[in-house]
Amino acid sequence: MTGPFLSLAQIHNRLILTARQVLRQHRPGPDGRCPTCRTTGCPVADAARDVLHTATRVRLWATTPPPDDSVDPPQPG
Repeated sequence: MTGPFLSLAQIHNRLILTARQVLRQHRPGPDGRCPTCRTTGCPVADAARDVLHTATRVRLWATTPPPDDSVDPPQPG
């Protein structure tokens, strides 16, 4: 658990470290199945990937939101 004395940056870093650890533990084996869950589509690994994707897009001190990946920027010409 995180304490109330941690900064936003520390909580952010702990989320990333925990998600990476989960991905290491739930890495598929040679047969394509998760060694922990014994499934081919591990929902825990999917959730950890979502946390990593979201945490890396968050800018703690940004004044403007990050660009949206789903919208292509206009091309000149």
